[in-house]
Amino acid sequence: MNDSQPELVTSLRPEHLAELRAARIALETPSFAMQAASVLGTPIEKGLAALPAGWQKTVRGAVQGALEKAAHFALSSMESDPRKASEPSPWLHKLMTAASGAAGGAFGLAALPLELPVSTCLILRSIADIARSQGHDIGTAEGRLDCLAVFALGSDSPFDDAAESGYWAARAALGAAVSDAAAWAARGATGGTGPALVRLLDAIAGRFGATVGEQLAAKAVPVAGAVAGAAVNLLFMGHYQRMATAHFTVRRLERLYGPELLRRAWDQNS
Repeated sequence: MNDSQPELVTSLRPEHLAELRAARIALETPSFAMQAASVLGTPIEKGLAALPAGWQKTVRGAVQGALEKAAHFALSSMESDPRKASEPSPWLHKLMTAASGAAGGAFGLAALPLELPVSTCLILRSIADIARSQGHDIGTAEGRLDCLAVFALGSDSPFDDAAESGYWAARAALGAAVSDAAAWAARGATGGTGPALVRLLDAIAGRFGATVGEQLAAKAVPVAGAVAGAAVNLLFMGHYQRMATAHFTVRRLERLYGPELLRRAWDQNS
């Protein structure tokens, strides 16, 4: 037994250790498909079977368009006022996303390219709200793109074969891409989509697309006609709010204790 293990645990204050454990559970047990199955009473797999042929192509195109719009939204207009670094307002964003889902729900798959950019930007705004409440600096391009990278967290779909598994693997895979895209943005090149930003969006797209596919499948289940696109969008927003809260809790604790100690405490409490 490693004699240093008890010291690692006691190096974190008890309340911080509890926060780290809660964040680890959230980040390593993705919840969207499970929540949708619980609400709709039907597994996601049944919803996938109800989708038309070629739906994957529509999802891929919608995801790429939504992420590109969200990236430029992040780089140009997100509020970074430190005076607003208080408790986030998750229900305001949830209600707005529900309204977006309700408006698009009547048109099914055809509405996805129009509805997904709206809901994605609303989710990103909520992620930034959560990040700021945890002391994360969204006044820089890198800080805002780190918010965008939350869309790459929390996918456990078998259709996401290209994505690295696990929270730390996802962060490692995205870290250089976020830094490169931020450096590109810092040169004042936010009006287009340069190679560095394209690489970041490609890295996020596989994981985000897997969850979008699950969201679409949930809407395809017959009972979703009663629950409507609004309820599914509430779950969609809630999923990424949960990922953002956990991720930026980890980032806050890293600032307090350092990345190495925090990672060792995470591993010890596996």
